[in-house]
Amino acid sequence: MTTGDGWRERRRAALRNDPGAAETAARLLEEMGTEERNDEEIEAEHRANRLAAVRAYEPDARLDEELRLRLTGPDTEGGALRFQWGDALLNPVENAISVAAGTPVQLELTGISSGSTVVHARPVATALPAEPPAMEAPVTSATSTGMRTLTHLLAALEAEQDVREWSRLFDAVDALARALGKYELDLGVTWYGADGDMRRARLTGRGRRYVERLREPSRPRDQEMIISGRITELRESGWVKVKTGTSRNAPAYDVHFDKPEELLRMRPGLGDNIHFRVRFRQCLDSVGIARSTEYTYLGPAAEQPSLPLES
Repeated sequence: MTTGDGWRERRRAALRNDPGAAETAARLLEEMGTEERNDEEIEAEHRANRLAAVRAYEPDARLDEELRLRLTGPDTEGGALRFQWGDALLNPVENAISVAAGTPVQLELTGISSGSTVVHARPVATALPAEPPAMEAPVTSATSTGMRTLTHLLAALEAEQDVREWSRLFDAVDALARALGKYELDLGVTWYGADGDMRRARLTGRGRRYVERLREPSRPRDQEMIISGRITELRESGWVKVKTGTSRNAPAYDVHFDKPEELLRMRPGLGDNIHFRVRFRQCLDSVGIARSTEYTYLGPAAEQPSLPLES
């Protein structure tokens, strides 16, 4: 956190502890015709104004992009990043942004500052082409697109709202929440975009606990189905892998036999064609992600008669 950020935090605390001062500040703002705004709104407006002023002389000007990660919790007041935190946290952050952006995003560390532990990072600069592109490059970068989506999801988690629209991103944020929980840390993210945009979100203990509840599997759903294909793996413990086609990416199913002797009775061999009637059981979490899937053998389909075991 910068010195200015620390001063603003102390100012907020003073106003909270002194109702008279808070009331006076509110009255002055009203007399001046100025609404009270938070620091994020003020800083975002300053960045937008600065960019607009520069673009009056350089129409293609852009601001430097920066990501700030503020860690709060035990042992963070010294403004240092412990190696174990960095190893556990920075990669999940980068992965979450990449998933949100829909393309790989690489970040690099540019500094650490105090006021808890504040990590400063930026997107890795890509090499410029030898010839200027025919079309104008988009102002919004992949990292900025990813941060827009990620901050929306983090805000929804903190508010314990429905997050199913971000289901593709949930596992990446789940990994981040687990890493934060391991070290009892809260995370604040602030993104400064090249177009003057500024976004801020948090993932605290409340959000982490909500993530835990969301990933708990719901009541399983069962249905019967037929699996036809050829056997590619056999295990004496009662497992058979069945591949449904000859192509490399053809679907394959791991079918479990509750009674392994039933499998022995069939005298199966690798490459044999089979037709199994199975119970398909799937457990979904609250976001709609499948957390477990099972295929259990119920009996032969009409095309697959059972063979008796020889004495």
